[in-house]
Amino acid sequence: MEDKLIIKGIEFKSRLWVGTGKYKDFQQTKDAIEASGADVVTVAVRRTNIFDCKSENLLDYIDPKKYKILPNTAGCFTLEDALRYARLARETGVSDLIKIEVIGDEKTLFPDACATLKATEILAKEGFIVLPYINDDPVMALRLVDAGAAAVMPLAAPIGSGLGIRNPYNLKIILEQAKVPIIVDAGVGSAADVAIAMELGSDAVLLNTAIAGAKDPVMMATAMKYGVIAGRLSYKAGRIDKKLYATASSPIQGML
Repeated sequence: MEDKLIIKGIEFKSRLWVGTGKYKDFQQTKDAIEASGADVVTVAVRRTNIFDCKSENLLDYIDPKKYKILPNTAGCFTLEDALRYARLARETGVSDLIKIEVIGDEKTLFPDACATLKATEILAKEGFIVLPYINDDPVMALRLVDAGAAAVMPLAAPIGSGLGIRNPYNLKIILEQAKVPIIVDAGVGSAADVAIAMELGSDAVLLNTAIAGAKDPVMMATAMKYGVIAGRLSYKAGRIDKKLYATASSPIQGML
């Protein structure tokens, strides 16, 4: 598709972004990512060994020359931890991109909005390309953009829940107001969920559990790829208006 996503001058070939957690092994991770067609792979700095050259490493299977590595601060519950792991990722030369996650509640894993906003402000001033993960909150989305977010990543539903998009109306408001790329992140469960996110006008979808937790992760990765493509094409094509009553598919004027 000649329909590229560009964030801060960086061009992305695919609008499906994928994570690397919860797979049974690195080989399955590699196979699923290849099947997804994604060119962005997000990696939890706190939970992976990408900086450990002495043991089997994820980057032995995911070529940084082929994929854009998006470090994230998953597992961080404080502003200080999120800042530390973001800086660690950049110091090792992985990327200036950073997905900021500051979790506010251990049970729901919902983001800490205040800490996320502060982290975005600090890291943007330090030259990071900051992509904050937030609730589907239109007001917070605008504040994050003002703080320097290069894109905003609202959840569809709680992380790993597979519930799909719970509040499409909030997402539509965010898409209308934010004026930066919007990447739906977390909670999708199927290719249908992905297609809906794209039909709303989302610029991309990031997911992990929906693929890694499927009975056949490689097949599901392929399904997600086509879900993104179908949803984006449907959005650009422009759907028909919804009507209360039927409209004949063929004209009836002039018929005997």
